[in-house]
Amino acid sequence: MTRAVDARPVRPARRRRGGPPRLGPGPAVRAVIWTLLGLFFLIPLISMVEFTLRTAKPGVYSIDRWVAVFSGETTRYDRVYQGLGNSLVLAVVTVAIVLIVLLPTIVLVELRFPRLRRILEAVCLLPIMIPAIVMVVGLAPTYAVVTEVFGSGAWTLAFAYGITVLPYAYRAIQSNVAAVDMTTLSEAARALGARWWTVFSRVLVPNLRRGILAASALSVAVVLGEFTIASLLSRVNLQTSLLLVSQSDPFVAVIFALLALVFAFLLLVVVDRLVSVRRRRIAKG
Repeated sequence: MTRAVDARPVRPARRRRGGPPRLGPGPAVRAVIWTLLGLFFLIPLISMVEFTLRTAKPGVYSIDRWVAVFSGETTRYDRVYQGLGNSLVLAVVTVAIVLIVLLPTIVLVELRFPRLRRILEAVCLLPIMIPAIVMVVGLAPTYAVVTEVFGSGAWTLAFAYGITVLPYAYRAIQSNVAAVDMTTLSEAARALGARWWTVFSRVLVPNLRRGILAASALSVAVVLGEFTIASLLSRVNLQTSLLLVSQSDPFVAVIFALLALVFAFLLLVVVDRLVSVRRRRIAKG
């Protein structure tokens, strides 16, 4: 005589109480943290916008100043536009210096001279520990020679800015290098007959695109916000021109400062989106 089979579904065993605790904050704590961070960044920006819209009458706002800035009908802001153009040129030249000098150096040290990794890191992080005014005192004699060779154009500040952005660019690229097995990739490419330039440009650089984009975005943000070096070396960039304009029209200076902040923020968002798209393609492919 056969036994009847119990067709009731088997319930999963309950977890024992007192198990391992959850790691990380709960949803409520995360919501509070994100709210505080959002307010920390948004309140100053909203205050800047409100300041630029004020008029002589309390409680009355107008967009006339914004219209005047973008219309280009007045020549009062020519110095600001000049400083903005100089800063954009400086950003491009500084990023080029970082990619031409720093990126191959990091790759070379990682592949051929791993013992020099700590020394390279110390050298690249050194500028963040030196005050800008001390750095300018050291760069002043050097820039006397730079002026004789390259002239006194504002773009020559890129040589100093290339040093200033070293800590940020190095950490961005090095974090990506640490996540990629560059030795295996380079040895595999060399075994297939690729030359070193091909290995660098077609094998290693595509895998370091995330760090390169992050280093470029951080370099642009630092260059757009730099004031001390340009001021002490008597060069015109965005920040020095904003200081001069603020003495006669503080509202317009705040408008341009706000636009610079928004530009840097959008640049970081674009870099993050590009990296996210690449991750999805790699995961699908």
